[in-house]
Amino acid sequence: GVFLYNHLQQKVRNAETLAQKYKQQQEALSAQLQVVYEHRSRLERSLQKERGEHKKTKEDFLVYKLEAQEALNKEKQDSMNRYGALSSQHKILKNQHDDVKKQLLDLQLQHNSLKLEHRKSLETHSQKFAQLQQEKDSEVTSLQDTVFKLREESKLLRKAHQEVHSQLLSAQAQMEEFRQLKEALQKMPGLR
Repeated sequence: GVFLYNHLQQKVRNAETLAQKYKQQQEALSAQLQVVYEHRSRLERSLQKERGEHKKTKEDFLVYKLEAQEALNKEKQDSMNRYGALSSQHKILKNQHDDVKKQLLDLQLQHNSLKLEHRKSLETHSQKFAQLQQEKDSEVTSLQDTVFKLREESKLLRKAHQEVHSQLLSAQAQMEEFRQLKEALQKMPGLR
């Protein structure tokens, strides 16, 4: 019985030692578990915070994406409007360019026609001028001949005039002599 009692006492001590050992292990595991729980709690709070920030970032990104899409659509619409206006203006300018080109062609044809007409008119005027120059030269020659003849005739007339004037002076002198002779005869009583 003593042996059995000692044996049981030994077993009890072994069991208490084992229980103490298990209790220490349990306390260590509880402490470790507490640390894990606290770490998990911190991780969950951090994850929750990250999720909140991610959600806010996602919402901000969606707002930014929507605003960027609206701005892009507005810019696209403005660009289309500008393109339409420029296209319309280009058509108008192209039509004006074609009109100006046609007017230039018409003016060039008109210029060529006027140039040809001017050349013909210049040739006609040159011929008329040459003819008039020839007629003038001929007339000048004729007038020079007439002037020469008139000068000769004037010389002859001057000469004849001088002769007539000399004869007139001679006749006047003779008349004066006749008058003086007549007066002298009238004064003579015997001849009366």
